[in-house]
Amino acid sequence: MLNMNKELARLEKEGTPIKVAIVGAGKMGKGLVNQMSRIRGMLPALVINRNAEKAINALLSAGIKKDDMVISNSLKKINFALEKGKYVISEDIDIAAKANEIQVVVDATGVPKVGAKLSMDAIHNGKHIVMLNVEADSVVGPILHRYAKEAGVIYTGTAGDEPGAVMELYDFAVGLGFEVLAIGKGKNNPINLEANPSTVYDEALKKKLKPHMLAAFIDGTNTMIEMTCMANATGFVPDIRGGHGIVSNIDDLTSFMRLKEKGGVLNKYEVVDYVRGIAPGVFLIFTTNLEEVHSQLEYLKMGSGPNYVLYRPYHLTSLETPNTIFEACINRRATIAPTEGVIADTVTVAKKNLKAGEKLDGIGGYTVYGSIEEYKVAKNQNLVPIGLIDEDTKVLRDIKKGEFITYDMVELDCNSLIYKLRKLQEDNM
Repeated sequence: MLNMNKELARLEKEGTPIKVAIVGAGKMGKGLVNQMSRIRGMLPALVINRNAEKAINALLSAGIKKDDMVISNSLKKINFALEKGKYVISEDIDIAAKANEIQVVVDATGVPKVGAKLSMDAIHNGKHIVMLNVEADSVVGPILHRYAKEAGVIYTGTAGDEPGAVMELYDFAVGLGFEVLAIGKGKNNPINLEANPSTVYDEALKKKLKPHMLAAFIDGTNTMIEMTCMANATGFVPDIRGGHGIVSNIDDLTSFMRLKEKGGVLNKYEVVDYVRGIAPGVFLIFTTNLEEVHSQLEYLKMGSGPNYVLYRPYHLTSLETPNTIFEACINRRATIAPTEGVIADTVTVAKKNLKAGEKLDGIGGYTVYGSIEEYKVAKNQNLVPIGLIDEDTKVLRDIKKGEFITYDMVELDCNSLIYKLRKLQEDNM
């Protein structure tokens, strides 16, 4: 990142800025459009949303004049407009990967099915793909990463999301030769497994969030998905299903995040977890086997050891995504990717009693929530990743509230791309 400003300034001067397609103009997409509008050498050139008005408003809020925008679903017209330096709005998601001048596609939709398709389209068209869509990444990220590598493009999660922020600490600690024991994220509030779009509706309006998104935060599904992405990028596993979710501050964190025989809560090291009381930050617990290094860490006010904490007290979500775009396009490096394969899964739990013949909804809905589990356990117990559950999923038999859902309990959309990718991932990875 040290050369980002100078390199982007060079691209600006040469008239060859990085042209980005952003799919999804909700809170994350709109924030990215605005932030990117202040960066030399990088343009939110193509903004796609199923409601074009939201894409227009995102650009207008960034100070871009309507005269500089072109609205079209015609690939020919869009390519011409991009060549002329116009900002383009479209409602056709397929345009993102097909537009000639676009170098990188950013998925800001949060919809697993959409993320799978966008990623495959981008990879097939030789474009880098940046996933703000952890929901898709947690289900089929490993195989998408493999396909991208084979195609010579970058598949990456984003800086600013908790997994990306954790990876920043992890790369720092491992690069310096420390032994990493645990990683994780803060959570703002206790998990409420019964949260749904209706119970969070008023709060969602105040925060300008979609009710389904806020419900996924509060019922813990989003936290589980983010930890799954951390696991698949590092090889670390959940210590227990769903994580410990202890309450702690930073000063006391190393006392809790140690082995049980040492007075902590952990059964083993190399784990991923979440902590209430340190949000919105992310953390990493590390140690060393060298007495001199212990001595220097104590001198540097890192604590008395033997375990120490690194803490990043913020994450700026999509406002940091330009860093990832730069790394992918210029340095051809991922911020975070599922390089370790399928290490963990966010499996599906019934949020209420479900009847045979009923249709489910999915992440942040009324019927299910997610919980993290080691992949080998989830596979052995035939548990369904929550990213495969949507409004087309049919319940085949009565399921009790709190019951973990297995493949034989539901009828999934076997023709969907994400299902087919997941099956390929299961068979080949």
